Parts: sequence; C-alpha cells; structure tokens
Amino acid sequence: MLYFINVILPIPVENTFTYRVSETEYAFIQLGMRVAVPFGKSKVYASIVKAKHTEAPTIYEAKEIHQILDEHPIVTQKQLKFWSWISSYYMCTEGEVMRAALPKAFMLESETVIKLKSDGFVIDELELKDDEYLIYEALQSKSELKVQEVMEILDTKKILPSIQYLIDQGAVEMQEEIYEKYIPKLVKFITLSSDYEGEHTFNKLLEDLSRAPKQREMVLSFFSLKAKTNKPISSKELQKVSGATTVQLNALIKKGVFQIYEKQQDRVGYEGEVYITKTLNNHQELAYNEIKTQFEVKDVVLLHGVTASGKTEIYVQIIEELLAQKKGQILYLLPEIALTTQLISRLQIYFGEKVAIFHSKYSVNERVEVWNNVLKKYDKAQVIIGARSALLLPFQDLQFIVVDEEHESSFKQYDPAPRYQARDSAIVLAAMFKAKVLLGSATPSLESIYNVQTNKYGCVQLKHRHGNILLPDINLVDIKEKMKKREMTGHFSDTLLRAITDALELGEQVILFQNRRGFSPILECTTCGHAPQCPNCDVSLTYHKYRAQLRCHYCGYNIALQKKCLACGSSELTTKGFGTEQIEAELKELYPDRVISRMDSDTTRGKYGFEKLITAFEQEQIDILVGTQMLTKGLDFRNVSLVGIMNADSMLNFPDFRAHERSYQLIAQVSGRAGRTEKQGKVLVQTYNPYHQILQQVSANKFDEMIKEQLEERHTFKYPPFYRLIRVSLKHRDYQKIEEASIWLAKALKQTLGSEAVLGPETPSIARIRNQYRRNVMIKINRTQNLSQTKKAVKRVVTSFNAISQYRSVRLIIDVDCY
Repeated sequence: MLYFINVILPIPVENTFTYRVSETEYAFIQLGMRVAVPFGKSKVYASIVKAKHTEAPTIYEAKEIHQILDEHPIVTQKQLKFWSWISSYYMCTEGEVMRAALPKAFMLESETVIKLKSDGFVIDELELKDDEYLIYEALQSKSELKVQEVMEILDTKKILPSIQYLIDQGAVEMQEEIYEKYIPKLVKFITLSSDYEGEHTFNKLLEDLSRAPKQREMVLSFFSLKAKTNKPISSKELQKVSGATTVQLNALIKKGVFQIYEKQQDRVGYEGEVYITKTLNNHQELAYNEIKTQFEVKDVVLLHGVTASGKTEIYVQIIEELLAQKKGQILYLLPEIALTTQLISRLQIYFGEKVAIFHSKYSVNERVEVWNNVLKKYDKAQVIIGARSALLLPFQDLQFIVVDEEHESSFKQYDPAPRYQARDSAIVLAAMFKAKVLLGSATPSLESIYNVQTNKYGCVQLKHRHGNILLPDINLVDIKEKMKKREMTGHFSDTLLRAITDALELGEQVILFQNRRGFSPILECTTCGHAPQCPNCDVSLTYHKYRAQLRCHYCGYNIALQKKCLACGSSELTTKGFGTEQIEAELKELYPDRVISRMDSDTTRGKYGFEKLITAFEQEQIDILVGTQMLTKGLDFRNVSLVGIMNADSMLNFPDFRAHERSYQLIAQVSGRAGRTEKQGKVLVQTYNPYHQILQQVSANKFDEMIKEQLEERHTFKYPPFYRLIRVSLKHRDYQKIEEASIWLAKALKQTLGSEAVLGPETPSIARIRNQYRRNVMIKINRTQNLSQTKKAVKRVVTSFNAISQYRSVRLIIDVDCY
C-alpha cells in the first residue's frame, strides 16, 4: 500500500500538495508537523502536514518528502481549522496564512551547497578552465561551498556552467541543505564543587586563595548570593556582584572550585514583585457583575466605557478570576505595539511570570519561545498580550479574549495577505474554543454598535470616570478667525499657547496631536510653484528637517534637501503644511527651557523605542509630547492636564466613508489622555471649520447622536454595517494595460453580480505607488445575500481574468471587509 500526506506550502498557491511517504514515516507523522518537501526543480520548503491518506494524486506523480523536521506537531488541529477559515473568508491561500502565522525561524531556509564527491574520484586539474579550477581548489580546503560563496570566489553571477562541468566530470555534487534559524538562549550557571562543601575544606580553600584576593572575593560572593536566594546563580550575576573578570572565574573552574553548567532560558521573562489587584469602585463593580451576567447568554459582550473609566481594571479582575479557577489561556489583543509597552508592566505587576508578550518588535528567537510556551500550555504563557499577530498563536485551551480599543483600524491587516480583521477573527476563534470575548472601547465602532442593536452582542456601559473625575472640557479654536486678527504664532493660536504656558507653570504635562509625521508634506518653489515629487509614486516628497532630506512615505525613496528649485533654479523655497517635526521645532523656540519630545514612527523605530518615550513621559522627564495617532490609544498619563489638536480638518476631509466616524473616535480618544486624576482636563481643537457637525458633537460628547446619524447615512448609501464590501485592486506598471484590464474586470463582475452591486473601476486618491498604477473595483454585498456564493462567483471571474494572456501580468488583490 502507498502512503501520502497533504501539505500546506508557505507560498500563494490555492491547493495543498500531495507527497509520498514510507509506512514508517506515515505512522510517525502527525498533523501539524513540519516536513521538508521538494517543490519545482530545485526548491525545498518547510511545509505543514494537513492530512494523511492512501489516495494517490491523479494529475501528477507524488514526490517523496525530503525529511521530517519535528518530533511533535508545532501547529494544532484548531489552528489548521482557523487557518482554513481565514483563507476561505478573506479569499487568500492557506500558504499566505501559514507565512503570516509562523515565526520566521520555523520557515526553514533551504540553501544549495556544492561538495566534493566522497568516492575518492580525482580530476585532472590541467583539463579545468580558470573558473572551474578556482572552485575545485576552494573545495580542497573547505568541505562545502554555498552558491553565494562561489559567486564571491569567481566575482560573477554566471557560475552554473562551471559547476555543471564539475558535476558532469563526477568531481562534485550539489545538495539542498536545510538550516533551522531558531537558536535557544543558553545561560551559564555556577555551582560549588562537592570537594569544598565541608567547613574544613572551605576554610582551607580560603587560605589557599589568600594570594588571589579577587578569586577569594568571588568565592565569598558566591556564598553570599546562595544565602539570599535558592535560585541557581548565573556566572554573569556572580561576576557583577564580585566585580571579577571572566579570566578569574575560569581560573577557579580550572582549579576545580567551581563547576559550570548550561541551562536553556527564555529571552523574555519577569523577575519583579507581584502585587494584589486593585479593588473596583462601585461603578466598576456593577459593570463587572453585569458582564458576568451577560456572558451567561451571550458569547460576545461590548464594554462601552468612557475614557479613564477603569476598563483595564475590569479586564484584570476577570483575568484574575479565570486564573484562580485555572480555566485555560487568555488572550489580550491591542491595536498598537505602543500600547503593549505600558500595559505589560501593569499586568506583570498583577500576574508576574504568567504573562507572555507577542508582537513584531520582538526578535525571531523571542517569538519562537512564546510560540512554544503557548503550544505546550506552560504557566508562563497563561495570559498572552499582543497585537493582531498574537491571534495566530497555537492556543490549546483558549477561554477568554479581550479586544481592547476594538474600534481601531489597526486591527485590520492591509498588506500583505492574509488581509484579516483581528477583532472579527478573534470572535470566530473564540467560537471554535467555546470561549468568551469582551470588546472594550470608549468610542465603539459602528459595526459593534449595530451588533448590539440587533441583539447579537451583549452591551455593558460604564459612564463614570474613575474617581468621578469630570470628562475633559473640549473647546474649538477657530484658526481662520485667529489668522484674520493676527493672533497666530506659527501654527499655534494665542489660546493654545496661553493654555500650554499655564499648564507648564503648574508643573503639568501637555500632549499635542498632529496626525502627520515629518516637517512638512510639501516643499514648494515660490517662483515657479514646482514641488518635488516621488519618481515612483504620485505623491509629493515630505520634508524631514532632522535628516535634511525629502522622503516618500509610500516607497521610502529619498533625496538630499535641495537648496535650489529643480525646475527653475530659484533659491526661494517654502514649505506647505506641517507635521510633528515642525511642531516640535516651533515649540523648542517658544519654550527653550522645557523638555520637548516627539512620538511618531520616525522616533520609535528601535525595539524599545516606544518603551523609552512612554517611560520618560510617565516619569515626568518630558514636559510636552508631540505625536501622531500612536498617542491616542488607551495610554494612561497621570499628570497630563492639556491636550492640543493642531488641525482637525485634515481628518474630517479624508476621502473615505468612515472619515467622520474615525475623526470623532480620534478626537475623543486623544482628549481622553487629559485630566485622568483629580483635576478636569482641557482639550483645545484648532480648526478652520468650528461649526462642522462632527466637531460640534465631539465637543459636547454626543456620541449617541453621531452614531445615529452615521448609521442612517450608511443605510442610505449602502455601506457597512448594512452591506459587506470586497475591494478588488489591480496593479501594473503599464497605464494602458491596467485601464483595459480594470474595465474588463468590472464589466465581468457586473454581468455576474448585477450592476448595482459593483462600483468602478475607479482611480484611488494616489494613482501610482512604487511605479505600479492602481485601479479599484468595489463590490457591495447585501447582508441578506449568500456571502460564500458571492465569493465563489468573484473567484470564477478572477480565474477567467487570469486566463486571458494579455492580463496575466496584472496583479489582483482581493480585500474582504476592506473598511
């Protein structure tokens, strides 16, 4: 009987592939294990086993697997089921889901190496050409050469003819070597030799070491540390306490005084003290009890609590209760890595080593360790905090999911595939485990509100701030009027400057929000009006003053700052618009004796970039913090009394059906950073249009009114939550080809789904990115329609499109729930 396995390959192919295995391998292999398989002519991939069977493929002959890579599965059955759902719902391949889910260390690299044949064959070196001789000579001194090394030896990329000749002559052979990238962290620990454990021998040892004071000090330090703790003593810790060097430590090991051993240790851990959780106030207690009651009848509950109402303390209380009952694993999802840095320290104070962290700023090895801890259901991974990628971890017994700031657009993955919505996917994952989901937000999304209204979700409201602090006082500043009266200093109104000065004099901190990084979005010539454009994208280059360069925020293209206009040669250059960098520069001139910092993606690139800034601001080392929307999301700063929003209009005028909803959420969230202790906070919103409906609603805290109006508009114009959206994007370097292709695709979709259901093709606001022209076709699906049937119809059209030879080079991207 022949035995086969189906595997998921980490490449964007629709189907799984079948490979042949021996009877022994078939008995050993379990679903979720990795196996290295040959694919194509020369590639080897680490794939995941999805199925075992005895049916041979009919279309192609099954190849044999290369090798089994695991002793135990690294992916669970439920994970495979979840991957399958993501693939089906978000119209991507399981290979793309696998690539997003697995840490890169599990995606083993295959690399071609050249070796001398082991049969003792000797070639006549005189018959070899120069290149062939160089390769053969290098292999005499080195057992194997990688392809890259051969290229470096020959100083050319054309190496295959030379290698092929040596293979034909029987001198060398080519192999695919597989390299695993995960390296466990090994820590050296010290223990005293059993020869010196007695009092007599110990005293003799100290006498013998009287002429080596540093070594003697090290022995005494060892006993001092041992008296304080029962934990193993690391060599690093011993050297730090005794002030000795590695040479002195090695001397004691050589003398047989100390023995050294290695132990594997996680790279991320917690060694601080653990404190009891805070007691909930009356309002929090009522909300907590109501959530528990709602969970008896609903699987998903929305906690709608105003900013600073203490939602996190309620999450902590639920987590504590579940941990006490030993009820499985808990996932705490956050939209931004910036948020995790502050929350981690809060949760670790309560739950210590039970907290694990998983996000993209962690190294590959750190992520592998968290993955293994979750997979093996260790105590050190009972509470997992992370951004959206944490949803793809191999949970064994998931009981509870918290989705904090559930309204945030950061929960949606836009590029690359899978383009999943982490909040919605979390609800599906919870259903697979029969777990409960708690969504939390001060400004919930329209989708969640609609699901509450249709009785799909439960809802609990928390309308009082912690300590009964008043909600911040939001005032609108008309900068058009201020400009007429000449009451502006740079980009600051006299009202905002007066408020900043007052706050600083009282020893309070200030947050200023501007949702654009860089110094200025446009550098313009005042003589001819020319503004430098990105050669790869249809956008102007943003001026970054601290780097003295112009940068494209879409493709990364950059040039040095031009002293003269590139078009007319004039040196009369001026900036238009402003970003966080310009606000920071203006503040440093206005308040030279104050500490001013900036928080955007330029200043938080490093692993601990967020942590350093947030910690410094929490410890009141920074007086004014200027930032982008990173600042708006759930951060808790106790001494901030004033928040300034530099320009609210750029958010309101964004070409998106969600612009008004997101503007309200953003302003309300950033306002919530002010006045989180006894004193009422103050918020100043600078705008050219203070009578705009959304600004009036947010200043008066009329969230329900905004929701009602936006839902009516969405219903009228057929947008979510009443309709689902699927966007099909087309990309190509040829403008004419993409124009023709998008017209053909839209026409085919309209014939299949009806002309009312399909919008476009239309050109997005930025028509070209990275030299690729873009077109969009939007599909609107009524909630009463069968979604899976509609997706199948879309896939059929896409298959037909790809079958047309002249359109095959056009790249199609399908984004389900693209809002």
